[in-house]
Amino acid sequence: MDHLSLFSRMLRTRFFEEALIRLSEEDLIYGTYHLSIGQEGISAGAAAALDSSDWIVPTHRCHGYNAARGSDLRRMFSEILGSRDGLCRGLGGSMHMTDISTCNLGSSAVVGSGIGLAGGVAAALRMMGRKSIAVAVFGDGASSRGILYEVMNAASIWHLPLLFLLENNHYGMSASADRMISTDAIYRRAEGFSIPSECIDGNDVLSVIDAITRARNHILSEHTPYFIEAETYRQCGHSRSDHLVYRTREEENEWRKRDPIALFRSSLTLSGFSESELSAEEARVRKEMDESLAAALALKDDTLSKGEMLSLVYAPSHSSAKKGGEKSVMTYREAIRRALGDILSSDSKAFLMGEDIGKYGGCFGVTGDLFKRFPDRVIETPVSEEGFTSMAAGAAMMGMHPIVEIMYGDFSTLASDALVNHAAKARFMSGGQLSCPMILRTPIGGLTGHGPQHTQSLETMFLGIPGLKAVAPSDPYSAAALLRGAAEDGNPVLFFEHKALYGESGIVDSSVLPLGKAIVSGSGDDLLVIGYSRAASAARTSLSGLADRITFIDLATIFPLDEETIRAEYSRIGKALIVEDTPSAGSVGECVLALLSQCPCYHPGSVRLLSALPMPLPCPRKLEEEVLVSDAAIREAAAALLGL
Repeated sequence: MDHLSLFSRMLRTRFFEEALIRLSEEDLIYGTYHLSIGQEGISAGAAAALDSSDWIVPTHRCHGYNAARGSDLRRMFSEILGSRDGLCRGLGGSMHMTDISTCNLGSSAVVGSGIGLAGGVAAALRMMGRKSIAVAVFGDGASSRGILYEVMNAASIWHLPLLFLLENNHYGMSASADRMISTDAIYRRAEGFSIPSECIDGNDVLSVIDAITRARNHILSEHTPYFIEAETYRQCGHSRSDHLVYRTREEENEWRKRDPIALFRSSLTLSGFSESELSAEEARVRKEMDESLAAALALKDDTLSKGEMLSLVYAPSHSSAKKGGEKSVMTYREAIRRALGDILSSDSKAFLMGEDIGKYGGCFGVTGDLFKRFPDRVIETPVSEEGFTSMAAGAAMMGMHPIVEIMYGDFSTLASDALVNHAAKARFMSGGQLSCPMILRTPIGGLTGHGPQHTQSLETMFLGIPGLKAVAPSDPYSAAALLRGAAEDGNPVLFFEHKALYGESGIVDSSVLPLGKAIVSGSGDDLLVIGYSRAASAARTSLSGLADRITFIDLATIFPLDEETIRAEYSRIGKALIVEDTPSAGSVGECVLALLSQCPCYHPGSVRLLSALPMPLPCPRKLEEEVLVSDAAIREAAAALLGL
């Protein structure tokens, strides 16, 4: 091992962050940053011990891992200064320094949630047959998050090549670990998951290298994860605005005596390096830093345009309309299963994840016997929605194509961090380096008697989240065709299946429907009826006697909406009825109504929105029906608009 090179790795981080402080004092930095001054031994030691093919997922205190792994310093400065020259084209900033050229997936600004992504990276590496590991870096504060324990459990039972690397700097922002954590040996918690663990001195860079080297060898030879707790101390505040009112100066001075760079410098001197050699190396690194900063400052005003930013929200879709194939009659449930089988057959990177999707066949019988046909790619999970959805997102960022099943749509609240903060934003905040081609399937809606916590239609929660797409098919044909389209789309897709439709039958073939296009049926000139999922199906059935006067729009993709088709059909007809199964506040129906109100032909009274009552769905069928929009209400509203 080249000790002088190791010394340089540590200096790169220290000098980079000291330069950030100067930039802050000169008011050249917008927003915040999180420094790791005093913690350089861990990031430099990890970089030295890991193979270049190993992937890391750092915390928001990430500069050390970028610098030590070899990210371009100019581009690191540019990222914080916000220019297109940045690692993430200026969009990620200090807390999101993705650099796939150094196998750095990028850090998470949500404490602890990067652990799930790292678990997904480890799963992807195993599926790909790589002899590499993933490293989840997190702090002592994150050790109180449930995601850690969900992922430790999954990593243990699935034998994932995952290193849990805990940087214990004794403070989660301002709260000291001895007040917030019920043990002074966090690493021992890994024992409950049959994961070997140890605690090391994180300020001794050689101890860090030795421990991580040993852990990596164990992970690859024994096929089990490993847990390291590295004790350290940040000599700076938590963030740019932290004035350190919660620590004593005496405590800080004691820890400065164990500064990792000073300790290693002394060790190098004792091992034969001259003072002039070390000073020359310091001068060389400082010169490199100054030149990199000067180059970044010269580029700081060259930022992305609005159009360039918009182009990074979604990955280009690879889906296109395809028709044909043998037709057969099957249920909505069977149509989805057929599409899942088609996807697994044609795409070796696709796999299913979810609770009870194996022998049980899924809570609503959708996955059926797919586990027999694809035993290695139908993965049953523990009850840990946040954990396995986060892992799916991490695997997708590595190029895999996971399809996650959440047993009930109500439980999508548990998976929302992975969806909203990671899957939706991966492409944008990495500056286009990453994408997240995953599908999350989940049943929604009532008329099944499952009660208030199992019948919600929570798709409205995800409306307006840039980067996500949301689909809600209304019949077997569109369910199968849209699921195939979602698999080809290349973006994170939420696929909402209505429970009351699972038993409905229809004609299905091998067609593909691209996302973002509404399905128009009928050619009536007197009324436009707009809906999605069960409400669209109910409207078609309820108004079948008036079909010659009506044009139906099944929205199919509920975010982003097919605004062009909606506007065009409303402008042609001039009257519209919108039907939905959710309460109106913040709903798809309200979004459509707002869109129609902008059309030149709009006038009050030309549009009617029928929504569910603003309350949870009760258990009894009779009461459920009173909350939801009834067939009679649909017919009455249509008749009023038609003047009947």
